[in-house]
Amino acid sequence: MTPTVLLLGGTTEAMQMGQALAAQGVRATISLAGRVKTPAAQPLPVRIGGFGGVDGLVHHLTAQGVTHVIDATHPFAAQMSANAVAACDALDTPLLALTRAPWQAEAEDRWTHVPDIAGAVAALSGRSRRVFLALGRMNLPAFAAQPQHDYLLRLVDAPDRVPLPKAQVVTDRGPFDLEGDLALMRAHGTELVVSKNAGGTGARAKIIAARQLGLPVIMIDRPAIPVRKEAHSVEEALDWLHGATARGV
Repeated sequence: MTPTVLLLGGTTEAMQMGQALAAQGVRATISLAGRVKTPAAQPLPVRIGGFGGVDGLVHHLTAQGVTHVIDATHPFAAQMSANAVAACDALDTPLLALTRAPWQAEAEDRWTHVPDIAGAVAALSGRSRRVFLALGRMNLPAFAAQPQHDYLLRLVDAPDRVPLPKAQVVTDRGPFDLEGDLALMRAHGTELVVSKNAGGTGARAKIIAARQLGLPVIMIDRPAIPVRKEAHSVEEALDWLHGATARGV
């Protein structure tokens, strides 16, 4: 069977997967959520926007003759990943998650674990500090509940409005390196970092920088996602694609 792949993207891993599929001549489309105004050029045909829940995704998979789905979304795109599991279950369509291993704290790290964004907001109560809020623009409104801090925001796109009274915005696109993040945090006088446990290497520099600077990190743990088959490299995903006949878990 010649595969027709829907690649759920928006990450470095998705870009790498797309390049591999394009190089092999696999018929595939990459789907982006559309949260970035100027997405990076992609190696595959692109669709942008949501599907309309599980039912909309089922309709899309059927209408487009999709035979395999590869979920390479961000580890915190829990709703999209859950919808992919449900839709693929409904159609018995093979699904693979191309995932990153989460970061693990080392002896020198000063992490406080919280379960979600609300937990991170609560953990910021107290005196004013200089906070590197490394979460992306979609989560910014929640932190208006802690307006006393001086926030450093690093975003792909300059926001139309910043819902925080004291904020410095830096527009940049990863992957980031350690020297750059050390310089950024020193220039801002950062005292605390707030980060999702995204895993991988593209955004890890800030975690290493916080370790070297002796800074505490509020680490938001990953959301629960329904069980699905997972791979941790493009090579594993390609082996699955060319050998899979059933979804499996």
